[in-house]
Amino acid sequence: MQIHIVQQGQNLNQIAQTYSTTYQEIVRTNEIPNPNDLAVGQAIVIPIRGQFYWVQPGDSLSSIGRKFGFPAAELARINRIPLNTALQVGFRLYIPAGKRRSAEFNAYVEPRGNTVAPNLERSAREAAPYLTYLGPFSFQIRRDGTLKEPLLNNFREIAAQNNVTLMMAITNIENDQFSDEIGRIILNNEEVQNKLLTNIVETAKKYGFRDIHFDMEYLRPEDKNAYNNFLRKAKSRFSREGWLLSTALAPKTSAGQKGKWYEAHDYKAHGEIVDFVVIMTYEWGYSGGPPMAVSPIGPVRKVLEYAKTEMPSRKIMMGQNLYGYDWTLPFVQGGQFAKAISPQQGIRLASRYNVPIQYDITAQAPHFNYTDENGKQHEVWFEDARSIQAKFNLVKELDLRGVSYWKLGLSFPQNWLLITDNFEVEKKR
Repeated sequence: MQIHIVQQGQNLNQIAQTYSTTYQEIVRTNEIPNPNDLAVGQAIVIPIRGQFYWVQPGDSLSSIGRKFGFPAAELARINRIPLNTALQVGFRLYIPAGKRRSAEFNAYVEPRGNTVAPNLERSAREAAPYLTYLGPFSFQIRRDGTLKEPLLNNFREIAAQNNVTLMMAITNIENDQFSDEIGRIILNNEEVQNKLLTNIVETAKKYGFRDIHFDMEYLRPEDKNAYNNFLRKAKSRFSREGWLLSTALAPKTSAGQKGKWYEAHDYKAHGEIVDFVVIMTYEWGYSGGPPMAVSPIGPVRKVLEYAKTEMPSRKIMMGQNLYGYDWTLPFVQGGQFAKAISPQQGIRLASRYNVPIQYDITAQAPHFNYTDENGKQHEVWFEDARSIQAKFNLVKELDLRGVSYWKLGLSFPQNWLLITDNFEVEKKR
């Protein structure tokens, strides 16, 4: 597939003709929300196998072949031109698709309230063909070792129909907040701990979970070793059932990183104990903070490169957001919070207010500013095909296990298109 960036004056018919496809196919695959009013700078995935390349000054078949990893003779054969031909600037070459490697993909789904919203279940159905794991969020640990269950609705059936492994996401959330006291009790009281593990086994068998996933956050720093020992105990228990064990980790860049989110998360120990980890490489830009990319590639890279020094790369799943934020300006710390938006909503906003979408090369993220009907200025950072392709390239470069998405429910069809172009999704059922 190919990513096209809309230029001033372009329309979908022109773009379709350029790539020998159709208007209808581009709209259908991208679920384009503004087909008759494209935003300048909007990224569109062209649904073709492989891609086209237009010859630049100084190019030769050899230099183009090196760029894309193909012998010059192969490019000449595919494009039906002589090997020694002098390429004209602007000449269109077809570049075949490269070999895809296998990778695993997880997505959390978080029902809220007393019912599962129809769009949330629909989102899970649409994503399931591209997933290895589906994690309803979350089973909350109570102080007595019992579990408060999330709404599961039809997620079991969706997983089974799509050969997806159900992930049992277990948290120390109490009253909608991560609780270090829940962590203290579970990690230090053997009686309650054993009761919890028994309840997990019974629940996993009841619903068919085959990966047990602990997302224990904001633990007391002094509970680091207790958490490691708990995971060893859990691994022994769950291995007898033939289940996987995984954990979610805060995005650290050193073993001694300070801060309550980080200190109890021991990368080296988790890498030795569990089958894989999800590293939460997002929320640099967050609803209560200043406007910036949610997952800028530089900080993401630093976290993942550090993780590789502590554990095998194929145990690492890169966390990736499926959303962006719309900040009202001027930003005031502790004031109004940014609104979460989907990539599709980001495109609609740029189109509605007729503003160009910019792309920050350093962060590898799209953004734009607009003024609303009330004269309020806004700054938007979100995700698009370019930003997700940059992350997929990082997964391949660092030889990671795959990608874990937080969270389903906000539409980003281009992400799923690019998964199929870059990877073979591994299924475990």
